[in-house]
Amino acid sequence: MIGGGINGCGIARDAAGRGWDVVLCERGDLASGTSSASTKLFHGGLRYLEFLEVRLVRESLRERETLLRAMPHISWPLRFVLPLDPLMRFDTATPVSRALGAVAPWLKGRRPDWLIRLGLGLYDGLGGREVLPGTRVLDLARDPAGLALQPRFRRAFEYSDCWVDDSRLVALNARDAALRGARVRTRAAVRAARVEGGLWVASVEGGGEVRARAVVNAAGPWVAEVLGRALGLRTPDKVRLVKGSHVVTRRLFPGDRPFFLQGRDGRIIFLIPYEGDFTLIGTTDTDHPDPDVPPVCTEAERDYLLAFASGYLRSPVTPADVVRTFAGVRPLHDDGSKSATAATRDYALVLDRSAGAPALHVFGGKITTYRRLAESALARLDEALGPRGGPWTARAPLPGGDFPVDGFEALHARLLADHPFLDAAWARRLGRAYGTEAWAVLGGAREARALGEDFGGTLTEAELAWMREREWARTAEDALWRRSKLGLRLSEAQAGRVAAWMGG
Repeated sequence: MIGGGINGCGIARDAAGRGWDVVLCERGDLASGTSSASTKLFHGGLRYLEFLEVRLVRESLRERETLLRAMPHISWPLRFVLPLDPLMRFDTATPVSRALGAVAPWLKGRRPDWLIRLGLGLYDGLGGREVLPGTRVLDLARDPAGLALQPRFRRAFEYSDCWVDDSRLVALNARDAALRGARVRTRAAVRAARVEGGLWVASVEGGGEVRARAVVNAAGPWVAEVLGRALGLRTPDKVRLVKGSHVVTRRLFPGDRPFFLQGRDGRIIFLIPYEGDFTLIGTTDTDHPDPDVPPVCTEAERDYLLAFASGYLRSPVTPADVVRTFAGVRPLHDDGSKSATAATRDYALVLDRSAGAPALHVFGGKITTYRRLAESALARLDEALGPRGGPWTARAPLPGGDFPVDGFEALHARLLADHPFLDAAWARRLGRAYGTEAWAVLGGAREARALGEDFGGTLTEAELAWMREREWARTAEDALWRRSKLGLRLSEAQAGRVAAWMGG
C-alpha cells in the first residue's frame, strides 16, 4: 500500500480485516497531505446536484450515517443554515442552470428558492436518513441564526450534514489496520518497484524491501508520479490537482450551526464553528500545477474568503481576525472539465496487470466516500488475486467509537466522574479525540500531575506518549496539527517544548 492518506489507510484497514498481509508505506506523516487540509465534513455535496452527479451524491449521503455510527467521537451531525437572497445573480453556469435558462429565460443567472428547495428535497430523499433530521425553513427575523446575518436576509433553509476530524480519521483507520495485523510505516517512501517472479519488489526509504502480490497506489496528489516513476507503468487516466484554501478566524458568531453561503461567482463557501473558539471558512477551487509545490492560501484567496463571508455577516471579517490559513490539494480524476469547480469529485480505480503482477491505482475520491472506495478497491483486488473475505467495515466502529451515535454526552459525563481533575472542556476534547480510548490515554490517573509534563492547552506528556506510541506521531507538527489542533492554543514557547519532547 503506497500512501497514508484516508484512501490508503481505509483500504489498508479493510484489507487487513479480510486477512490480507498488508504493509502501508507513507513518505511523510499520516494525513500530511490532502487528508488533513479538507473542510472537515462528511457531506453529500449539495452543490454536486447542479452538475448532475446524482450517483455520487446518493452514495455520499448514504455513507454519512454509516460513518456517524462508526465514529461518534470524531464525527457528529451539523445543521447548516443556507440564507436565501432573492437578488442573487450568478456569473457562471452549471448543467442545471443552463437547462433552467433555456426553458425559463427570465431565470437566467438565478438559483431560485424553489430550485434550492427541490435540491434539498432530493438531498433528504436520496440519503435514506435514520439519524439526521430533514430540511426545514427558517424565519431569520425570529431564529437566532439571523442575528449573525445582515438584516436583508429574511429566510433560510436548514439542512443536515456532518462534521469529521479529518486527520484523526486517518490515524484511527491506520490504528485499526495495525490492530488487525497491518504494518504501518511512516517516513518510508517507496522509491522504486519491480516485478520478480510474479511479485512486486519495492525499495523503501530507510532500508529494506517489501515483496507483495499486488501494489495499491493511493498516493493522492502523487498518484501519477508513483505510477510512472516508481512503478514504471502507464495509463491514459490523469489526475487533476485542485487547491482548496481555508481561513481560521476568531469565533464570528454564537451557536453551533454553520452557514452555507452562495456567491455571485457561482461558488459556495462554509462558515463552520471550529475547535470551540474559532470559525473555519472555506474553500476555494483553483488548479495547482505541481504536487511537490506546497499549497498555501495566498493573500488574494484569504481576502476572497473574507469578502465572501463579509457579504453575509453583520460585522465584516478582516485580516486582523485571521489566526491561521491552510490549503490542501485535491487529487481529482481528470474528466476534462473546463474549471476546477466543475471537475468531478468521484473516484476511479484502475487495475493494471501489464507488469506481470497487479497494480491498483486510485484516482480522485472524497473523504465521505473513503469507506466505499476501499470496498470497491478490495473488489478489484479480488478480481486479480482471488477473493478473501467480504465487506465488513459498515458495522465496525473505529477505535474509541464503540458507543451509541447519541451517546457522547454520557461518555463525557463518565470521563468527568472517573477523573475529577478534568474540567468540562478538557474532558470534552479528550472524549472527542479518543472516545472510549480516552480512559487508556489517561491511564487511570486520579490527579493531573500523574499525566506528566503539562505543555499547555490541556496537552500532557501522557497524551503525547499515546500519539507517539499508538498513532505514529514523530514531530511537534504531527501532534499539534494532525493528531490534534492544539497548535491553535499553544504559544511558540509551549510548541517548542513539545518539539523538544518529541525529539527526545
